[in-house]
Amino acid sequence: RPSLDEIKAVWQNYTGSSIVRQLPSAPKHPVIYIDTPDRPQPRRDRMAGNGMSTVVGRLRSWALMDGGVQFVAQAHNTIRGAAGGSILNAELLAVKGYLEGLRLEELVHG
Repeated sequence: RPSLDEIKAVWQNYTGSSIVRQLPSAPKHPVIYIDTPDRPQPRRDRMAGNGMSTVVGRLRSWALMDGGVQFVAQAHNTIRGAAGGSILNAELLAVKGYLEGLRLEELVHG
C-alpha cells in the first residue's frame, strides 16, 4: 500500500492525459495538493485553475481501515462540475473527431 508521501507525490505530479492537457479549458494542474491543516476551503480554493482544478488536502491515515486514508477534496461545482466540465468534454469530443464537420480550431477561434 502506498505511504502518505507517495500519495502526495502522485497528486502533486498528476497532469492528466496528454490529449486533455492540450485542450483550452484544461487546467495546467488538474489536482492541487495543499499541505496545511485548514485547507482546502471553498472561499480560498474554489477558483484554483480558473475553477477547473480539484484541491485536495488534510491527508491522513484512517485508523478504521488497515492502510486506509482520509482526505478532503474541493472543486467548484458549477465551473468544474457542470459548465466547465461540459465544455472540456465537448473539446475532447471535437479533438477525437466525434463532432462531425467541426474541428477544435473552429470552436476555439470561431
